[in-house]
Amino acid sequence: MNVLKVAICGGGRTGHLNAILFKQLPDVQVSLFTSNQDIVDHHARQIPMQALMPDGSTLSARPDRVTVEAKVAVEDADLVIITVPAHARPQVLQEIAPHLSTTKPVYVGAIPGFCGFDWLAQATLADKPNLVIWGMKDVPHTAFDLKPGRSVKMGGGKSQLYVATHARETQASRQQLQQMLSRLYGPCVTLLDHYLEITLTPGNPIMHSSVIYGLIGPYGQWHRKIFPQRLCWWTECPELGAYFLERMDEESQNLCAVISQRMGVDLSSVKSLKQEIVEAYGEQIRDRSSMLSILRTNRAYNDILAPMVPADGNRPGYVIERQSRAFNEDVAYGLVLLVEMAKRFELKVPYIEEVLQWSIAYMEGLRDSALDYFPTHWPRSA
Repeated sequence: MNVLKVAICGGGRTGHLNAILFKQLPDVQVSLFTSNQDIVDHHARQIPMQALMPDGSTLSARPDRVTVEAKVAVEDADLVIITVPAHARPQVLQEIAPHLSTTKPVYVGAIPGFCGFDWLAQATLADKPNLVIWGMKDVPHTAFDLKPGRSVKMGGGKSQLYVATHARETQASRQQLQQMLSRLYGPCVTLLDHYLEITLTPGNPIMHSSVIYGLIGPYGQWHRKIFPQRLCWWTECPELGAYFLERMDEESQNLCAVISQRMGVDLSSVKSLKQEIVEAYGEQIRDRSSMLSILRTNRAYNDILAPMVPADGNRPGYVIERQSRAFNEDVAYGLVLLVEMAKRFELKVPYIEEVLQWSIAYMEGLRDSALDYFPTHWPRSA
């Protein structure tokens, strides 16, 4: 079997976990590209990284390379996996682009691949026809409690993984990608027909924003209050958050229906969020009777903390972090994109817009967003 050279761009939870899992496989070389010098220093001191598994066991591994230099990480890569948040992807792509091989196909993708990654990658890599652009619909496993360079905890895994490629890619490239990813993740990798099936799949943008809105928005029980302690995203999800999540999911489904009808794209794989979660986690969910119970009783979601920071002014307690990826990624690159797509089809999405506008105000405005690379003439250009 040929050696598969994988470059992971991102030293966060998903990057750590993937690096450890890949190194359990034969003939897989792993490079980890990170901006965190501490992770590089741990690696230089021969300290292995550990994944704490759901059953209590531990996996240990040392990537072949851990570096802050893009060239070192990707110059001989066959497969590049970008795991940084959506708002950090433009810079990462610009850093790695000059160093990717020009003499062989290189498969450049994002996990998860939402927020229009195909459009961003096409805009950045347009002059490199040997690069194959792809994305995975969701993370293969939840991961949390990261100690950079040392350990990460693995939560529940998905029973199926769905992958799509940019519309420009050939069928041969798509099949090769599926073989590569099946080698890394097992036989659960399914190819989707159109990248919009990823872009429009309900996920973090509506999940995280609705829960935060339900907690501290104008009608939330913690509006303008300080939390006495940190809370978990899902096991402590408020009823109002679950309500807005279902309404936003309905609007997202309406957008899918309009796009499918007017563009002639089969989006039947884009299911409701409730169905997506149940199918992904199966028996890990104890109570499937409502959106609220699904979120609160999914064992894969246990112990995942919401992004909170100590309150300012020496006040005891915590507040939701304005600079977390729940805003910089999920709002600026997720909700913004959904609202703009709806506008271009003259479709009203009042719940999504309400949460979007409140979130922008809470994060004190947008610095950048998915509109920076969303094609100006879409859908006419599609």
